[in-house]
Amino acid sequence: MKITRTTLFLAGLLLIAGCATVAVTGRQQLNLISNEELIPMAAQQYSEVIAKGPLSKNAEQTAMIRRVGVSIQKAVEKYMANAGKSSELTGFSWEFNLIDDPKTVNAWCMPGGKVAFYTAILPIWKDETGVAIVMGHEVAHAIANHGRERMSQQMAAQMGINVLSVALGQNPTGSQQLLMQAVGAGTEIGMLKFSRAHESEADHMGLIFMSMAGYDPNQAPLFWERMATMSGGQQPPEFLSTHPSHETRIADLKGWIPEAMQYYKK
Repeated sequence: MKITRTTLFLAGLLLIAGCATVAVTGRQQLNLISNEELIPMAAQQYSEVIAKGPLSKNAEQTAMIRRVGVSIQKAVEKYMANAGKSSELTGFSWEFNLIDDPKTVNAWCMPGGKVAFYTAILPIWKDETGVAIVMGHEVAHAIANHGRERMSQQMAAQMGINVLSVALGQNPTGSQQLLMQAVGAGTEIGMLKFSRAHESEADHMGLIFMSMAGYDPNQAPLFWERMATMSGGQQPPEFLSTHPSHETRIADLKGWIPEAMQYYKK
């Protein structure tokens, strides 16, 4: 009875915290932390990364990153305004930087709109549209509050572990098995699957944003085909990957193109 009451209390707390709705997709997500708390923390981390750098001294490439970034930013702001969701951008302080790192093939966007690209991704860009594809995807993570959602999940999981600890004295064997299921391999696979959902959602939203910014969405599947070729097929099985397989991602993007074309103006 004690564990049941505690579990119900935990569930009640989560319900009181409420859910948020992701722009574009309309998916409901757990929200246990506010952007007012999260964005300042993210800004501090971003400042530390940029200070360490080193930032690229290539003026042309840096200008392209910032030019594309501002285009995506304006598209996002327009989309959110049209959807009556401009308030969700409160606290955003956009920034776009290129870090000189020939080994790191990566780009990311902090909650609050602070973006970093790494020069090692240059060969994959091919052109400005390639930058827009990656930029739209990374910015979409921030607009969808994926970082906030992951932190909320971790907080909820920690609460769950505390609830399970109450039961350890009553049924040690059964409770320990339940605990292993909650934090062991089963939880790992579950979290990876959810992370793939985030990546797919960012692909979808990013396609809309790049289209609104004037970049051809038909180029997005071609970009990921180049990525698949460059990886040489060295990708873990989809059920153990934090990203959708190249094949799944390309197929999904092609399926969203008709929707994206409604927003595209060359």
